Amino acid sequence: MLLYMSNGRVGTKSTPLHSVSVAGAVVREDGRLLAIRRADNGTWELPGGVLELTEAPEAGVAREVLEETGIHVEVDELTGVYKNTTRGIVALVFRCKPSGGTERTSDESTAVDWLTPAEVEERMAEVYAIRLLDALDENGPHVRSHDGRHILGTSA
Repeated sequence: MLLYMSNGRVGTKSTPLHSVSVAGAVVREDGRLLAIRRADNGTWELPGGVLELTEAPEAGVAREVLEETGIHVEVDELTGVYKNTTRGIVALVFRCKPSGGTERTSDESTAVDWLTPAEVEERMAEVYAIRLLDALDENGPHVRSHDGRHILGTSA
């Protein structure tokens, strides 16, 4: 019999509560990275959101990037899996190439910008910056956990 924790209770028939999100690490030919300033909290992050139940991860990334930024993308490869241990969110991050469209804001973003890696480190919290920076190296996919503020562990 398999026992595991869900919402702090030990049980045999409960389902762990996790949300799966997808995000696009969109890299332009000049090395700049696509980022948004979120409308709900003003933080800079990479575009992404919750994966729909029947949606393939790659389709979800393309949809989320387009909805939040106006940019069409070609999805390249998975570069990382990131778990927020506090909120139970698992994020799949895919490196993407821009393939058209024009930058624009949306209901979810108040700014869209192409940042250098140094600007990513300046503007973003560590748990989001690392997702973009991981996409630039060839050692992935990375698997990392965080508590919403700090990276807890790393592996490749």
